[in-house]
Amino acid sequence: MAKRIDVSGMSAYYGGFKAIDDISLTVEPRTVTAFIGPSGCGKSTVLRTLNRMHEVIPGARVEGKVLLDDVDLYGQGIDPVAVRRTVGMVFQRPNPFPTMSIYENVAAGLRLNGLKHKGDMDDLVEHSLRGANLWEEVKDRLRKPGAGLSGGQQQRLCIARAIAVSPDVLLMDEPCSALDPISTLAIEDLIAQLKAEYTIVIVTHNMQQAARVSDRTAFFNIAGTGQPGKLIEIDDTARIFANPSQRATEDYITGRFG
Repeated sequence: MAKRIDVSGMSAYYGGFKAIDDISLTVEPRTVTAFIGPSGCGKSTVLRTLNRMHEVIPGARVEGKVLLDDVDLYGQGIDPVAVRRTVGMVFQRPNPFPTMSIYENVAAGLRLNGLKHKGDMDDLVEHSLRGANLWEEVKDRLRKPGAGLSGGQQQRLCIARAIAVSPDVLLMDEPCSALDPISTLAIEDLIAQLKAEYTIVIVTHNMQQAARVSDRTAFFNIAGTGQPGKLIEIDDTARIFANPSQRATEDYITGRFG
């Protein structure tokens, strides 16, 4: 079930370096929110704090709160592994498990969650591949290696793997940057369908993509080299692109910097 995300007063560090400073924002259920901004502004770092992937990096830490509905994901006794099941992630480059078949790529998370019954597994693998608009393309070669698919198909396989465990939120870090235009369009169409069931946050450098796929857009920026990233504004995507409230946002969108 899609859930609301509320971030308040969040800062993230890599060792002694503060990467993002005092971020507060809300992501509504069943919407797509795009994070945009120049390289190094911290948008991918913000994304990784939403499912506790940031702290996997040695020396990295987070301050502040991330609420999923009313549960603080950084609260005492919260299991980070459980958080990552609830808040799924799709990365920049397609990363199917190279030694596993298409079927096993999707089934891997289900097995980790304790599912053993083959009939149930078969049904969920098919359901997930259908959900990623991939079933018709792979149904006759499920036992073939996932790494043998095209780049766009591999990325949809990774999306199928992410949704198989029934997350509440899907995070996507530049999911189309390594794909050709036709595969990109397939992923964008899929995102539009998936938001009926999930809360989706996407990082993208592509302004046209942000305008096409998102309901709301957050613009991040940095004051200078070595400075932490800050959230400049977040608003409905149409308003951000047509009439942003901050000059820095307008300058970035129109290509005057960044």
